[in-house]
Amino acid sequence: MLQVHGLNQYYGGSHILRGLDFEAKVGEVTVILGRNGVGKTTLLKSLMGVVPVKSGTVTLDGTDITRDTPYDRVRRGVGYVPQGREIFGRLTVEDNLLMGLAYKKSSTPIPAELFELFPVLKQMIHRRGGDLSGGQQQQLAIARALAAGPKLLILDEPTEGIQPSIIKDIGRVLRLLAERGMNGQRMAVVLVEQYYDFAEELADQYLVMERGEVIARGRGHEMQANGVRQLMSI
Repeated sequence: MLQVHGLNQYYGGSHILRGLDFEAKVGEVTVILGRNGVGKTTLLKSLMGVVPVKSGTVTLDGTDITRDTPYDRVRRGVGYVPQGREIFGRLTVEDNLLMGLAYKKSSTPIPAELFELFPVLKQMIHRRGGDLSGGQQQQLAIARALAAGPKLLILDEPTEGIQPSIIKDIGRVLRLLAERGMNGQRMAVVLVEQYYDFAEELADQYLVMERGEVIARGRGHEMQANGVRQLMSI
């Protein structure tokens, strides 16, 4: 679904991403791990087009999207959940979800499947986003990204500041999305995470980043044997 080749990114004179190569497959969760400041969030912003790629290519389902705007990437099937959630605090839950359908016809309904994945959102449909708990806001941010039915879902540290019970719910949903997708269409999931146990539980594939490079990669079931927890603490 997603192929990244030779991706380089700079901030000023700093070389942030250094020739990254990887792919994310349909039906799998690809987890990207690493300490703060190694370039994980920059990578996701580059995949989403929030920051322009200096060099390299990003391909989605066989189409080169390297120079596409974020808006075009959403239309092509990319869903993005940024770090910090960035929901619209003054809008209701319903209006936040409708924002995820912004490029669709105005008559397009909110997919009922979102409320099956996140029942609390149906209960709070008329509450303002800013009145929800942190965990509920994270569920709302994920649901908003899913509203348009993406082929690829990108998430930046969805467990940050979230209570354990909701972390489990989010993990369950991400696994379902990889295996079943939305409306029966499976998707690829790319997840940046620092919470090792959550990452190990979900990962079909893992990448460990350090100083803008991938220093280790493999299958999720190999993480413990390959000492990934130790790599993250180096």
